[in-house]
Amino acid sequence: MRQPIPRHSPADIAQAREAGRLAADVLRMIAPHVRAGVSTEELDALCHDHIVHTLGAVAANVGYHGFPKTVCASVNHVVCHGIPSAATVLADGDIVNIDVAVQHQGWFGDTSRMYCVGTPRPLARRLVDTTYEAMRAGIRQVRPGATLGDVGHAIQRVAQREGFSVVREYGGHGIGRIYHDAPHVAHFGQRGQGLRLEEGMVFTIEPMLNAGRREIRELADGWTVVTRDGSLSAQWEHMVAVTASGFEVLTAWPDGEGGYPPIA
Repeated sequence: MRQPIPRHSPADIAQAREAGRLAADVLRMIAPHVRAGVSTEELDALCHDHIVHTLGAVAANVGYHGFPKTVCASVNHVVCHGIPSAATVLADGDIVNIDVAVQHQGWFGDTSRMYCVGTPRPLARRLVDTTYEAMRAGIRQVRPGATLGDVGHAIQRVAQREGFSVVREYGGHGIGRIYHDAPHVAHFGQRGQGLRLEEGMVFTIEPMLNAGRREIRELADGWTVVTRDGSLSAQWEHMVAVTASGFEVLTAWPDGEGGYPPIA
């Protein structure tokens, strides 16, 4: 039996918007700290302090299915779920995804973005930029009557145009009072296929693109996922709501797009 897809009221979406705003603020706060010589453990501690003491929210990842840290910090060939560590020290040229989730008044906010440490290699820069473009293309498909296949197809088309591959084992997800809810949002697909979108649905779009092959593997820690061929990987994530006329990004960056094209 297919899991029912929540349709949220305007009041619900206002609560989700506030949780999304707080999550996005963590990514704003941490940006100047992402530099060579800093460990991902230090970044995690800064994010935890900001969530709890500045925002007055709950760090939703801590203890979630046993995850030990506040953020996922995924560097270079780490696809997702990288565990912050004192041993992982950023170096010039690294690319890193920081993925944060907060809970505020019973509602979850979940978002991630890429950061470049110093000057990335041309391939790394192109991968980071293309992954943003792919996320943007997927979000811009969201409207009542569109399908999740439309979203996935738009993402896949951008990735393949640049010779990058789409990770298929992970995708976006519904979110609201439940952290990971229906629907599952694949980042590949066919136009017109899959769930038809309706006003009030809220979910994440968070494509993971690899510079090499799409195959991945999980490390012995039970969390960290890396590219099987050791190639670079990148990911961006926004929460979106389906509105009467299109979409609303619920995790818009408070400091603007930072030179990236606007999504709306």
